[in-house]
Amino acid sequence: MAAKKSERALVQEWRDVLALHARTMCELDRELHRHGLGASDFEVLDVLAEAAPADGGTSYRVQELADRVHLSQSALSRLVGRLEKSGLVVRGMCGEDRRGVRVALTDAGRARHAEVQPLQRAVLTRMLEG
Repeated sequence: MAAKKSERALVQEWRDVLALHARTMCELDRELHRHGLGASDFEVLDVLAEAAPADGGTSYRVQELADRVHLSQSALSRLVGRLEKSGLVVRGMCGEDRRGVRVALTDAGRARHAEVQPLQRAVLTRMLEG
């Protein structure tokens, strides 16, 4: 049976995780900024690009998307507004709940995602495998 970590070791491990996350997000922002995106912008595009028609379509409800990208609904709404203004996503009414809003990639959003995905994956590889 593994020995229980000391409280100090547990806290240090948590701080190491936070530091790695912060360094990785900064590096992602730096790389993606050249393409007009931030790390959170890309994450939204990436999740939307993975929306499979076999799973019910090519869009997500805003609440589902917020859960997937770990943003509050209000922060996500602002982010989606910026992406929509840039022509990368489109918002529409939710067919199953008229109060809901769905978000989907546009053709321009798919193209931008395809363009920058290799950069994002290279940063993840460099930061997380090193």
